[in-house]
Amino acid sequence: MKRINQKEALELLKLPLDEIGRLAYEKKRELHPDKITTFVVDRNINYTNICWVDCKFCAFYRHKKDEDAYILSFEEIGKKIEELIAIGGTQILFQGGVHPNLKIEWYEDLVEWIAKHYPTITIHGFSAIEIDYIAKISKISIKEVLERLQAKGLHSIPGAGAEVLSDKVRDIIAPKKLDTARWIEVHENAHNIGMKSTATMMFGTVENDEDIIEHWGHIRDLQDRTGGFRAFIMWSFQSLNTALKAQIPEIRKQSANRYLRLLALSRLFLDNFKNIQSSWVTQGSHIGQLAMVFGANDLGSTMMEENVVAAAGMSNHMNQEEMVRLIRDIGEIPAKRDTAYNILEVYK
Repeated sequence: MKRINQKEALELLKLPLDEIGRLAYEKKRELHPDKITTFVVDRNINYTNICWVDCKFCAFYRHKKDEDAYILSFEEIGKKIEELIAIGGTQILFQGGVHPNLKIEWYEDLVEWIAKHYPTITIHGFSAIEIDYIAKISKISIKEVLERLQAKGLHSIPGAGAEVLSDKVRDIIAPKKLDTARWIEVHENAHNIGMKSTATMMFGTVENDEDIIEHWGHIRDLQDRTGGFRAFIMWSFQSLNTALKAQIPEIRKQSANRYLRLLALSRLFLDNFKNIQSSWVTQGSHIGQLAMVFGANDLGSTMMEENVVAAAGMSNHMNQEEMVRLIRDIGEIPAKRDTAYNILEVYK
């Protein structure tokens, strides 16, 4: 299939669900003919819930004076990592609120401490908004933040904070957050120093189809320039306990049909992304499994700990055995991977 443009993508979105799913599955098979579907064993560690950005879609953040605000000590983080290692984990997804006072030196000390004490664990951490704010409060460039953290042991950065890369959407749901160009700039800087990242999208707030495809256009263009994205991950907005739902009550929970349709289209549009991940954390295990028939080749993380989505009222859980079973159940071969998508173990 030739590369599709944004107008063609809008037309594909109108196809019957089974038809767009078939096209996406065929595209997946071109890229992954071995029928291997992967997953990673990791833990999501939120080092702080203190944040000044006040995103309207977030139910996790707290202000410094709130009774339940926290910053984890290095020892508390270490205990969480040890629990992960005990179950065969290889990666921590490490991110938090945008703390108004923490500068580059604190982050350097933290990354260095983890890398020294737990050398087998890959540190996949700090979203674009965190990197951007560290640069601003420390009065250094984005590139210097990334280089200094990379030197201490940071392996790669997640795509969190993208939401929808359309500034008219961002101005409504997160007006204090960095704009589209700045998000792209952070990831491009990472790619240019040899640090890989992932791209994400949270849909289901105030965006329309054109905004979603604009988002995909931005990340596809950057991938053309750098090849630095390892994967694309998409999930739906979880509204419980959020200011955005209170402000715009007509926002509705996204259907499984909508999720699968957009996932399939992302596989077709993002032709330079080898890996697309299913979001079972927000969709549940069965839709997460069905996503693999709609273009996803990765079931994501066992997610030993998850706090942000849970704060918005959605809590799903899965272990390695369940992931293996779900993948086998659709006739594919399960495999455990690391952060770089290297296969660690194949379950025949």
